[in-house]
Amino acid sequence: MSDQQPTTHLSAGSDEGPRDPEHDPAAVLALEPDYVDRLTARILATSGETSEVRSPISGATLAHIPQSSEADIVEAFARARRAQESWARTPFKTRQALLLRLHDLVLERQAEIMDLIVLESGKARKHAFDEPLHIALTARYYGRTLGDHLRTERTPGVFPVLTRVEINHVPKGVVGIISPWNYPFTLALCDGLAAIAAGNAVVTKPDAQTMLTALLGAELLEQAGLPKDLWTVVAGEGSVAGPSIIAKADYICFTGSTATGKRVAQGCAERLIGCSLELGGKNPMLVLADADLDRAVEGAVRAVYSNSGQLCVSIERLYVADAIYDRFMERFTSRVQAMALGAGLEWEIDMGSLISQQQVDNATAHVEDAVAKGARLRTGGVARTDLAPYFFEPTILEQVTPEMDVFAHETFGPVVSVYRFTDEADAVARANQGEYGLNASVWTRDTARGRRIARQIKAGSVNVNESFAASFASLAAPMGGMRESGMGRRQGREGILRYTESQTVATERLANIEPMFGMSDETWAKVMTVSLKALKKTGRA
Repeated sequence: MSDQQPTTHLSAGSDEGPRDPEHDPAAVLALEPDYVDRLTARILATSGETSEVRSPISGATLAHIPQSSEADIVEAFARARRAQESWARTPFKTRQALLLRLHDLVLERQAEIMDLIVLESGKARKHAFDEPLHIALTARYYGRTLGDHLRTERTPGVFPVLTRVEINHVPKGVVGIISPWNYPFTLALCDGLAAIAAGNAVVTKPDAQTMLTALLGAELLEQAGLPKDLWTVVAGEGSVAGPSIIAKADYICFTGSTATGKRVAQGCAERLIGCSLELGGKNPMLVLADADLDRAVEGAVRAVYSNSGQLCVSIERLYVADAIYDRFMERFTSRVQAMALGAGLEWEIDMGSLISQQQVDNATAHVEDAVAKGARLRTGGVARTDLAPYFFEPTILEQVTPEMDVFAHETFGPVVSVYRFTDEADAVARANQGEYGLNASVWTRDTARGRRIARQIKAGSVNVNESFAASFASLAAPMGGMRESGMGRRQGREGILRYTESQTVATERLANIEPMFGMSDETWAKVMTVSLKALKKTGRA
């Protein structure tokens, strides 16, 4: 257990009373009831119904999550709208200070955050650390830059001097956020931070399995100084609560599967409200003949097996130049087989558990289908219930062909298909196959060449000599998908302006834009024509 932050309130339970799992394998990690009650009290829920959450590490019960009714969701939006009216008038410096305080709180309480992430999701602690890191980066970025993005802009008017034009960025109102379980702290908070920075309120429905982590994020926001009702958490089945949120929000941010994302987009289209969707991917990685092999192997391990492959930007297709294929595969396979597998709070674990039996079943089905149709199983390919209820070994497949399910369908697990290539143009064409376009990776010693290849790949992010972290952690750059991997962007200027409406205010001086001094319309048209030609000669846009 972590000893950096005692406020996590971890306990170890058994039939005979508390025991320490570090010294007693029969003990089970759990959470103190008072700690759970403190977090779940933040949910706006009066239905009297609850949903049990169990840890994928051991199957132990972590919490019973109160469920929100339709009336609760209506009330959440009513409160949010009242709070947002005054928040929209809050000076930028007040919002900036709040975000910078959140930055510090997240770093101070990172051990507590990671404990909850690991207990709820089963991921390795080293991968859980990515989440407070990303939220600290996000809070700092918008804490430093929101004024640059949001303050009123001057832009040239139709007539120099005579026409003054300003562009205001007006908050949408109340943003509905529906976040998934795979990165429960990052995705519960990162999109919402930009929304409140822009002057909006947030009503959020985190995934049921990882609700406690999201609630800890809400607690930290309050401690950073966010006013009451600007960030309201509701709980419920996605198929029920999701449509209710879409029916009431002024903008929707959704992260999840492509199939569900399409339904979200349809609901938003019915109301003519905007949405941003970060959806599925079947992400490719290209290892060119001149790549640094050791560096590329380590990159592939991170790219494929971070969070056991349950990462929207993880790599599931690996294309390796024929000239180095055998050497790469020998090193890659050895490195994967040497990974420390486990489920627990320790830093030493290289890959943790999947989150549910559904994820195990999907990975198993993809592997079994591929092997039955002729694929070669290089390593892995089996569930390991001796390690955790939902553990699946890191898996490498070769000789995968288009008729296999794993070829084009997202596994969202620790499974990668590896292919040879001899021609780089062919490798790029194969990387662009399918309907997705979220992330890609290119490995080469010639970084200029890597960037040229990157521009040919149909993906919202392409990392050269990195797996995904270089783009994802660069907060000034937009992140999102092409094609069926989504629409809209998080992070950067685009990530905050999506939550605003652009308002143009034009002021005309001295005279109206119409015939003057008794001119006829025909004479006015001739004067305007001469003026337009003159303005073109000055280089004016």
